[in-house]
Amino acid sequence: MEIKDRVALVTGGASGIGRAVSFELAERGVKKIALVDLTDDVEVTAEQINKELKAEIAIPFKGNVTDEAFRLNVFETMEKDHGMVSICIPAAGITRDALAIKVDKETKKAQIYPIENFKLVVDVNLIAPVYWAMQMIANIAEDRAREGLKKWHPDEGVRGTVVFIGSISSQGNKGQVSYASTKAGLEGAAATLTQEAMFHGVRCGVIHPGFTDTPMVRALGEEYIEKYILPDTQLGRLIRPTEIADAICFMISNSAVSGELWADAGWHPSPA
Repeated sequence: MEIKDRVALVTGGASGIGRAVSFELAERGVKKIALVDLTDDVEVTAEQINKELKAEIAIPFKGNVTDEAFRLNVFETMEKDHGMVSICIPAAGITRDALAIKVDKETKKAQIYPIENFKLVVDVNLIAPVYWAMQMIANIAEDRAREGLKKWHPDEGVRGTVVFIGSISSQGNKGQVSYASTKAGLEGAAATLTQEAMFHGVRCGVIHPGFTDTPMVRALGEEYIEKYILPDTQLGRLIRPTEIADAICFMISNSAVSGELWADAGWHPSPA
């Protein structure tokens, strides 16, 4: 699917992978990008993109990705002002890392991972991205129905693409019972939507980044990164967000690419 002149939407667009892919999409000629984020940085990022490209390409939307009314407003605004959103990268995500079971040394009591944290991570990392994706698919389906079209035919050209942000943690990673569960969950959601959405001409896939140089990973601390991440990474360094952004654009533009893409720099969970 051609990226040029498409309307795109990126959640978590103000930092990390979301920010990097927003810049990459802009450089590859999208007509407009809806930048969605919870922080004021979304306006700064949109301004930076527009300044760099010397055009009003990025439109900032500040809000919570779990808010249904906010989600609907973003899509309605973009469609009304700029046309149908046909590229969706729901990249917003959080971590609430802790061991699933931790025994207190003094009381000998086992502490179970807080259920409220699990629910929060599921809401942000799994439910929200699936619903942002389904909203785009629904809008495209309605647009085709208005055209009198039923089952998609290749002669139409691909109508839209979704790329979910998975993680190598979906294979299992100590201290990430909630995060890993959501990233594994995206695999099932994408596999199902792939089968359903193609009826309307929309492709869905998942990219699984390895440890990428983002604020989320840097929050682990330099000592942790040096001791537990870099020794098991073939590159010997953190992955650059621009490298993940390039891989995402590859998934969008090459319609023969389906399913999951592992951009893990050779890192695998340690059995120890």
